Amino acid sequence: MVFPIKWSTPPMARCQHLRRLLSSAAARVAAPVPAWRFPQSTGTSAQSARIRELGRVGRLSEAREVFDAMPFHDIIAWNSMISAYCSNGMPDAARSLADSISGGNLRTGTILVSGYGRAGRVRDARMVFDGMPVRNTVAWNAMVTCYVQNGDIALARRLFDAMPSRDVSSWNTMLTGYCHSRQMVDARNLFEKMPERNTVSWTVMISGYVLSEQHGKAWDMFRMMHYEGISPEQPNLVSVLSAISNLGNLKILESIHVLIHKAGFERDVVVGTAMLNVYTRGVSMLDTAVKFFEGMTVRNEYTWSTMIAALSQGGRIDDAVAVYQRDPLKSVPSRTAMLTGLAQCGRINDARILFDQIPGPNTVSWNAMITGYMQNEMVDEAEELFNRMPFRNTISWAGMIAGYAQNGRSEEALVLLQALHRNGMLPSLSSLTSSFFACSNIEALETGKQVHSLAVKAGCQFNSYVCNALITMYAKCRNIGFVRQIFDRMAVKDTVSYNSFITALVQNDMLEEASDTFDNMPSRDVVSWTTIISAYAQADQGNQAVEIFRSMLQERELPNSPILTILLGVGGNLGACKLGQQIHTVAVKLGMDSGLIVANALISMYFKCGSADSLKVFDSMEERDIFTWNTIITGYAQHGLGREAIRIYQQMESAGALPNEVTFVGLLHACSHSGLVDEGREFFKSMSCDYGLTPLLEHYACMVDLLGRAGDVQGAEQFIYDMPIEPDAVIWSALLGACKIHKNVEIGRRAAAKLFSIEPSNAGNYVMLSNIYSSQGMWDEVAKVRKLMKEQGVNKDPGCSWIQIKNRMHSFVTGDEEHEQIHDIHATLRELYTLLKAAGYVPDTEVVLHDIDDEQKESSLMYHSEKLAVAYGLLVTPKGLPIQIMKNLRICGDCHTFIKFVSHVTKREIDIRDGNRFHHFRNGNCSCGDFW
Repeated sequence: MVFPIKWSTPPMARCQHLRRLLSSAAARVAAPVPAWRFPQSTGTSAQSARIRELGRVGRLSEAREVFDAMPFHDIIAWNSMISAYCSNGMPDAARSLADSISGGNLRTGTILVSGYGRAGRVRDARMVFDGMPVRNTVAWNAMVTCYVQNGDIALARRLFDAMPSRDVSSWNTMLTGYCHSRQMVDARNLFEKMPERNTVSWTVMISGYVLSEQHGKAWDMFRMMHYEGISPEQPNLVSVLSAISNLGNLKILESIHVLIHKAGFERDVVVGTAMLNVYTRGVSMLDTAVKFFEGMTVRNEYTWSTMIAALSQGGRIDDAVAVYQRDPLKSVPSRTAMLTGLAQCGRINDARILFDQIPGPNTVSWNAMITGYMQNEMVDEAEELFNRMPFRNTISWAGMIAGYAQNGRSEEALVLLQALHRNGMLPSLSSLTSSFFACSNIEALETGKQVHSLAVKAGCQFNSYVCNALITMYAKCRNIGFVRQIFDRMAVKDTVSYNSFITALVQNDMLEEASDTFDNMPSRDVVSWTTIISAYAQADQGNQAVEIFRSMLQERELPNSPILTILLGVGGNLGACKLGQQIHTVAVKLGMDSGLIVANALISMYFKCGSADSLKVFDSMEERDIFTWNTIITGYAQHGLGREAIRIYQQMESAGALPNEVTFVGLLHACSHSGLVDEGREFFKSMSCDYGLTPLLEHYACMVDLLGRAGDVQGAEQFIYDMPIEPDAVIWSALLGACKIHKNVEIGRRAAAKLFSIEPSNAGNYVMLSNIYSSQGMWDEVAKVRKLMKEQGVNKDPGCSWIQIKNRMHSFVTGDEEHEQIHDIHATLRELYTLLKAAGYVPDTEVVLHDIDDEQKESSLMYHSEKLAVAYGLLVTPKGLPIQIMKNLRICGDCHTFIKFVSHVTKREIDIRDGNRFHHFRNGNCSCGDFW
């Protein structure tokens, strides 16, 4: 998609003037007012106060009407209107107004510096600052604050050091910068050098430690303040309560409660609400929170809204409604918290009723309702409400753009960004980052470049949030050159920046560089670990992913649910049940084993490892979603337990869960591997007739496999010709596989011809056709296939099997000579052949693709990878112990017969997971019933 607007760069002399005109148009500013001398009357104070009040709630049009209706303007009125624009993200409109009075006074310049700083436009702020004829300490502080707000701590410190004079606010501003960037060592050094401190200084330090998750140090800092005889005040009490909420130490909570009482803050509603916040942090403490809430003698609108929000987020929406109904004021924050809670739990209609009952809802309420619609994927309703808003602020625009992007309507997100720009407004940081996300979704590189240009014009191209979004966008569009440029030019690189860069490298198949970047990160968070572990897992380097996880634990970083899910997937893919059990133990210790995502991953892992523990996990789950049901059905299908899969499906229907396309793929796969032809036909019919689901290629492939395996090869071929969609390689491969099983040369030749055309480099297709020919003794045809493979440069994938013994994975390839105990393995195999032949085993030489004598064929069959793995398992494990083996390809017919005899003669349980399914060998029989 190409963005419909071209943001060309005007000549430098006109650039600033154009920006101001754009924002001024949005604010409906009249023609510039001529400069004049400011009246000295104080009669404008009421109107100025009204302008400031309207500006605080985003009602700029009304504020401007009040301003324009004033018979004369003093400097307070001008600055009030300028401040209103700046507070609502329109610093260019403010600058245009300031130019009308030749820049105003010292206060005017300081307001503009702060406004540009809040909008992320550091360069514009610096231009205003440098252009001020006179600067006081407040102006210097505003410029330092601008650098701090936008993450450029180095420039902030340089300006701080250059200040002609400093007050305690200057020191606190610089201290805030270090704390916000989590540079707590530098913050502590600066704190110790302060010539004087006030309670703000202590509060900033406490808050900084909280922000950097050093909650113990935050508590120590508060105690130090107390020991120095400084009485606690409301702000630092609120900050230290935030630290205590993360320490989880009830004794500390009790001690601070006593201190609050002694300091006379027990009736302070703000401190009380902060205490309530501590209790509402965990779902397990909600009852305690309710008890504390009921004991509060004074409550304000935020106390009520905090309790309502906590109960809503804790899944107790009915209790939240009960608290809301008791709220005597039912203030806008309470109503907004209630409608937000209703929307989050899916009761969007109730949320809308509540919204409609709010008398004169403010912009916050409108934004909350729009967000609720977006969260419930009701984009059209959100759009209708947005169009009806009497006043919109930057959050309104940003919320709509984000909602479009997150709900798969990225083009509309970009159209709305265009509308915002057309209205003369420059987008906020949130609008820009959401727009980059929209470009990422549709991989719209050219559009992304145009939005990037807009970010440059807005002066926030160096903002860390914008840079991180740009890295993600360019990575998704496969432009790694731009990714490097942005990352290298970032003045401030936080952990998120590094994580975004590592993700970009991984997406562009640069794993080694991603690993180096990870190793050189100044600090890491759980997202960093998740990204690199996931990268190695996706690159089929599961062992390295596990090693990184061990390093993570050694560094005392706790894993999150995604990491556990990834590692469970690694364990399942490797068939490493012991690894999976170890990850399961970690999940139990961290209390994550009952979460839906982890529990589903546990079921999948145990199924892939052939363990019955999958059923134990399933039975213990209190909550199940569609992924749970699909995982258990697919698991049974992989094990050839078709009847069990159908039973679970019936249980799913009884539970009221609706199946999806994946459910029916699992069911058809289960029927195919169990020979349940009639049942499979019924499920194929049911998915469209009963549930309105359109069959996809995967479903047609299952049906071809079902018919072909059951022996109806001609019917399977006709089914393909009758399909309403074009068959793909998977479908023709299913037909070719059926021809191999039933030795149908003619249909097999036709299926192979299709496959050679669709995927000429897939060796498996050539091998299957060769198997069909060799089974009929058609050696000339076998030779032709082998010649064709050579001409096409196709090489057959070697068969590989592996077995885990004492936390070590042993792998074997066909004809392996490399294993340290290979001579003992060969000797064991020869002994087995003697025993098995005496028991009736006859090698199936039809699977050998060479025209050689039977003795040579038997010799080549003896050293298949799965036979080597079975022999090694018998050699090194105690008698009677089950043996589990993984194989990359489909097990051949001879090996299948061989292992059946082994299970009978040795009385061993042998489980093999091949490229298609599980085979459980018990007492000479296989769970597949020789139907695979």
